[in-house]
Amino acid sequence: MKWNNAALAAFATIAGNVSAFSPAASRAFVPRAAYSSSTLNMAKVNRLSDPGKQLLDNVDVFIFDCDGVIWRGDSVIDGIPEVLEKLRAAGKKMFFVTNNSTKSRKGYKKKFDSLGLKVPAEEIFSSSFAAAAYLEQTKFKDTGKKVYIIGEIGICEELDLIGVPWIGGPQDKDKVPNMGPGDIVEHDHDVAAVIVGFDRYINYHKIQTAQLCINENPGCEFIATNLDAVTHLTDAQEWAGNGSMVGAIKGCTGKEPTVVGKPSPLMIDYLCDKLGLEKSRICMVGDRLDTDVLFGTDNGLRSILVLSGVTSEEKLLSDSNPITPDYYCDSIVDFVVKEPAGMAK
Repeated sequence: MKWNNAALAAFATIAGNVSAFSPAASRAFVPRAAYSSSTLNMAKVNRLSDPGKQLLDNVDVFIFDCDGVIWRGDSVIDGIPEVLEKLRAAGKKMFFVTNNSTKSRKGYKKKFDSLGLKVPAEEIFSSSFAAAAYLEQTKFKDTGKKVYIIGEIGICEELDLIGVPWIGGPQDKDKVPNMGPGDIVEHDHDVAAVIVGFDRYINYHKIQTAQLCINENPGCEFIATNLDAVTHLTDAQEWAGNGSMVGAIKGCTGKEPTVVGKPSPLMIDYLCDKLGLEKSRICMVGDRLDTDVLFGTDNGLRSILVLSGVTSEEKLLSDSNPITPDYYCDSIVDFVVKEPAGMAK
C-alpha cells in the first residue's frame, strides 16, 4: 500500500498543531523472511569511539527509541537527562519514537514528565498514534465500521481523537467465555479492523473475538502496532512483547498483519516532509536490531545500537545476525565527548 499525499496530509492533521503537507509516497512494511546463517557474511560493526567525528559532526537529528534507550521500565537510564540537554545545546533536533502502544502521545508526555525529562509533546510518537494515523490514511471512518482492539488505553485514546468507534481493549480484560456444549462467543459483524497492541490483560476471550472478526467478517483487516519479541515492563528482566500477542492471532487466522510501528516507514516519511530533513543527516538510535536498526537501514538513515536494552554485544556480532548498524555503544551517554581529566568546564 502506498502512503499517498492525501494520506500523509491526514497523518499530519491528527498529529496536532501541524499543518498538512505533500510528501513523497511511502512504502508499506512487509515482515522480512527468516535468514539462514549459512548464507550470510556478517560485516564487522565498529564500536563508537570518537562521537564527535563519527557521529555528531554528521547528524542533525536523532530519533530515539524509548524502552531500553531512555528508560527501563519506570527507571531512567543513568546519565540520560544530561546527555539530552547537551545534545539540545549542540543544536540537535530530537524525536522519541516508541513501539509501545500502551500509552497515547498524551500518556507518554506524562511519563517523560514524571521521570524528570523535559521533552515537548510534539517530539513524541507512539505506535498507538501510528495505528490511528493508518486508519486516518485509509479513510476507515468513512466506512462507518468499528475496530476491535487487543491492547490497552493508548490505542483507545488515539482512536477517540480521530472519531473512530472501537470495542474491546480494557473493556474485555476480565471476560471469560463459556465453553460448555453449544456455547459460542458472539462477535460484532460491524468490525472491519482488528488492532493488536501490547496487552498485559490478554485472554482467551480477546483472542477468540479477534479471530472471529478476521476470519468471518468479510474484508476485516489485521493490524499490528509492532512485532517486538520482548519488552521492558520492569528494569529487572525482559518480558514477552507484542510479538507474542500478534503471533497468537496469526496462528489462528493464518494471516499476516499490516505493521504500523517500527520498522514501517510511516514515521520517518512524516518527519522528513514536516521538517525538510535529509535522511542522511538523521540517526536512529535503538536497542533492537529487528525494529530500531532495521528502521534505520531500510529507510536510508544512520543507525546506532545501544547495549542498554535487549540486544547483547554477542548477539550483535554473531555470524547469524544480518542486521548491522553503523556503530554501537553501551548507551547514549557515549555520545558525549568526554573532556580530559582536570579540564575546566
